[in-house]
Amino acid sequence: MARTLPPRPTTPPLSTPVPNEIKVLIAGALLIALGFGLIAPILPQYASSFDVNHMMAAAIVSVFAFTRLAFAPFAGGVSEKLGEPGAYVLGVMIVAITTIACGLAPDYWTLIVVRGIGGIGSVTFTVAASSFIARTSPPDIRGRIAGLYGGAFLIGNVCGPLVGGLLAPLGYRVPFFIYGGSLIAASLIVFYFLVSSRGRQGQPRERHNLPPYSLADALANPKYRAALLSNFGNGWMSFGVRVAIVPLFAAQVLGLDPLAVGLVMTCFAAGNAAALTFSGRWSDRVGRRRPIIIGLSLAAVCSAAIGLSPNLALLVVLSLLSGFGTGIFNPAQQAAVADIVGPEHHAGRVMSMFQMAADLPAMIAPLIAGWIADHFGFSWAFILSGVIMGIGVIAWILVAPRQSIDHTEVVPRKRS
Repeated sequence: MARTLPPRPTTPPLSTPVPNEIKVLIAGALLIALGFGLIAPILPQYASSFDVNHMMAAAIVSVFAFTRLAFAPFAGGVSEKLGEPGAYVLGVMIVAITTIACGLAPDYWTLIVVRGIGGIGSVTFTVAASSFIARTSPPDIRGRIAGLYGGAFLIGNVCGPLVGGLLAPLGYRVPFFIYGGSLIAASLIVFYFLVSSRGRQGQPRERHNLPPYSLADALANPKYRAALLSNFGNGWMSFGVRVAIVPLFAAQVLGLDPLAVGLVMTCFAAGNAAALTFSGRWSDRVGRRRPIIIGLSLAAVCSAAIGLSPNLALLVVLSLLSGFGTGIFNPAQQAAVADIVGPEHHAGRVMSMFQMAADLPAMIAPLIAGWIADHFGFSWAFILSGVIMGIGVIAWILVAPRQSIDHTEVVPRKRS
């Protein structure tokens, strides 16, 4: 009598691997963020060392944001003309040269001019990287890739200041030279693996094959309009109010010392990092709309409540939850924009507009929220921030579930 063999165990499905080209950009992002973390805490102090007032010292931060915003409409065209890898290398090299020039600046006005030029390079490589990732990410892991890319910047921004503290005895200028070196390293890595390697392999340049995605077509998509509003709220709170107003509230209203203020800021990053461990994969499984609504709602409520915190303990909890909510929705909204563009178009113009949606509030939010805090109190400044983020929540709720699934967003496929 023949024996019946037990069924052979099936190989568990494999997840789609992250393309090597995107791994190169993630490595570059880590190098860039580590270097930026070295100089970010000392920029105003370095400017002050040239015997200027507080407003002029703060302008060293604003000029970079201003030139990023002013050049953003042109950055997409640069990516389309040179190809995303070429535009990325050009942008990073501009930032590298101007960063080294900052370290060599003989006076304040030289410093502010070269720092402003650096903003042009910054938005150029940022848009190029976003466009490249949007076009080359496999549809079923776009959220995961957005989380990995954001996580690389987060790790760099957290670890960079720690390394910068160790370099403090060397003076203000040395970190600029180290950051410039890390930028050059990042540009060489991308040039070798994404630019020159394509030429060696005889591959055609993308710009000859793919048309740009029309900004008008993107704006006609409810999902893209909702992404612009949610990214505006993200820029307002995460890059504007959190950086400029939260430390003032913690110090002036709660009377916290610099160490405690640093703890509050670190808690936001910790919450963000915790969410990034799963949020990208979650959006790949369930779609973009649900994680965006949940994460943005959490961030909006916690941001609005920050100004009502009576003590350090509650402020720490709210900062942690705000960062957690931001980490949930950010990869999903980035993947949502990539879903719209897909692999058949250059995404430079679409991504530059998406970038501007965050850069504009990052520049104006500290001014507006600061004015409100002066005249009506900190609590109203934070409530306004929560309302602005809440507008993004409403926009995504109004996107019908079927509208939130673009033709390029697919159900994760199984591989055996």
